Amino acid sequence: MRHVGTQTLETPRLVLRRLLPEDAPAMYRNWASNPAVTRYLRWEPHKDVLETCALLTAWSVLYQNSDYYQWAIVEKDTGEVIGSISLADGRAGEPESVRAWAERGADLAEGIWEPGYCIGQPWWNHGYTTEALQAVTDYWFVKSEGSWLACCHALENPASGAVMQKAGFVYDHDAVYHKFDGTPVDCHVYRLTRAEWAAHKRKELF
Repeated sequence: MRHVGTQTLETPRLVLRRLLPEDAPAMYRNWASNPAVTRYLRWEPHKDVLETCALLTAWSVLYQNSDYYQWAIVEKDTGEVIGSISLADGRAGEPESVRAWAERGADLAEGIWEPGYCIGQPWWNHGYTTEALQAVTDYWFVKSEGSWLACCHALENPASGAVMQKAGFVYDHDAVYHKFDGTPVDCHVYRLTRAEWAAHKRKELF
């Protein structure tokens, strides 16, 4: 496996690129300040645009690392930054997740790489998140040569699970994840192996 970092990706309707500090007003306005968007995420809504700018400034330093993956989701037609999508190794954040995957015989040597995504409410139900997730999974399996991905969603947020399934992810087990403040969240956990990704890509052709 090799890490290739956050490179620009393009889909029919979207550009996925690095998030920049100057994206703070759009990020705050379009999703980071909206409790409806952050309801099932680990973090709370941002209090003001300065909080968003501070976060993006901290993230910008991390892009020099080849194993850091964080994209802005940009709508091509308008150039608007409408959401974000990332890949992160879940081993550090959820010990229960490590145990669960180990019990299932998953290869943990590469890590437990999980996509995470959110998109502004005006852009819900238009297929943008699925489009972005498919682009990121394609990028992962083609460029990094990784063998699998994990993904999870809160039981109370089945719409996120529908996005995962449309991108080829397969339900694997239930688990309890935690918000950054320690609040437990019951979740469905999915997987996407290289073989399952390849089968999904073949299915898309027919």
